[in-house]
Amino acid sequence: MELLIMVYACRTSCARNIIGVIPYFPYSKQCKMRKRGSIVSKLLASMMCKAGLTHLITMDLHQKEIQGFFNIPVDNLRASPFLLQYIQEEIPDYRNAVIVAKSPASAKRAQSFAERLRLGIAVIHGEAQDAESDLVDGRHSPPTVKNIGAIHPSLEIPLLIPKEKPPITVVGDVGGRIAIIVDDIIDDVDSFLAAAETLKERGAYKIFVMATHGILSSDAPRLIEESAIDEVVVTNTIPHEIQKLQCPKIKTVDISMILSEAIRRIHNGESMSYLFRNIGMDD
Repeated sequence: MELLIMVYACRTSCARNIIGVIPYFPYSKQCKMRKRGSIVSKLLASMMCKAGLTHLITMDLHQKEIQGFFNIPVDNLRASPFLLQYIQEEIPDYRNAVIVAKSPASAKRAQSFAERLRLGIAVIHGEAQDAESDLVDGRHSPPTVKNIGAIHPSLEIPLLIPKEKPPITVVGDVGGRIAIIVDDIIDDVDSFLAAAETLKERGAYKIFVMATHGILSSDAPRLIEESAIDEVVVTNTIPHEIQKLQCPKIKTVDISMILSEAIRRIHNGESMSYLFRNIGMDD
């Protein structure tokens, strides 16, 4: 809301360009309609455009398609070069590592990391609770009331069979290897803890978690400290100094350099293509 007020103030003061730098785009997980819910990312994009924003710089959107919600230019920068550099410089035996996707949904991201580091990939399938289910973000409240008389008696609409999660399996060999779990957001750490326990059982001797946005809300630092995870590496798109004091396992990678370069290039009217070199469709 403060951002919208400031943008509108600049617009009413006849600013030529109003560029928003939002390293972590909020509500980015709510970018698709589930059942009859709202698409909050679309609402937020509309509000920003209506307030008067002319350009947006952000980093690692949860889904790249969110850029289509805006009718202004959006530069979706990537943090993966900084995280890859951290792996190469700070993990001495990274050649003995395997990149892990904690769910099939994040397999593309894991594949991108694995191809650049020339490493193998493993995918965890059948987790106990899907991190993006309707139950997690409260969309089942208030509880649905079954209305028997809502459908005409002559209509028989077939119901979709509910999904049943298979038992947890790891597709790929992690025995005697360093496991590096990659994702874009780490907020509720339960799914990461479950993945770490599974990898430990399968023989991984060190477990790292790499994510761009470290929200780490509630008691996430305490849970990480007590878990089998050896290190959580996040960028500073979101301030997390308090969480670092609570848990020494949390490490920070500075990405201010790429944001400042993007601001400089836009201000001077230079090309932004240099910041997107070697970035493919799946990155």
